[in-house]
Amino acid sequence: MKPERVIIVPYDPGWPRRFQEERAILEEIFAEPIVIEHIGSTSVPGLGGKPIVDVMVGLSNLAEAEKHTAALESVGYDYVQEYETQIPERRYFHKPRIAPRAIHLHCVIKESVFWSRHLAFRNYLRANPESAAAYYELKQELAMRVRKEDYTEAKSPFIEGILVRALGLTQVHEKGGS
Repeated sequence: MKPERVIIVPYDPGWPRRFQEERAILEEIFAEPIVIEHIGSTSVPGLGGKPIVDVMVGLSNLAEAEKHTAALESVGYDYVQEYETQIPERRYFHKPRIAPRAIHLHCVIKESVFWSRHLAFRNYLRANPESAAAYYELKQELAMRVRKEDYTEAKSPFIEGILVRALGLTQVHEKGGS
């Protein structure tokens, strides 16, 4: 049996619209003041990637996400609690419940390290098209070369290099890249 591979597609100009549609749903569910950001490759114009829109909701505490789990499930999200062992500062949901996924929802504390890293990475790629192009090339190459379960780790050195530049750090220790 062949190992499962990541699917990388060219940029789809419909991704921002898909994000806006999902944002409207999430604003109704959460109702209280929250910040919703489009992150990941689908948030960078011209950057290809997995055809999954990543949405990050900034909350004052993680209990807010847990409080809305039933409402999120009622609109098609599946709460993936087991990922909390890998990234305890995030509550993760995906949609639809059955693959292929269209949305990854990351509920995190606004201004947390997770929040800041993801926005810094996105903003850097938006402002530096040559880095975005290099990232796309890397993702295409990795999708052909590495197994799905190794893909995220294989991208890590590139992501960490961008974060060093984006955040003005000499090194980045936190996990949970974009």
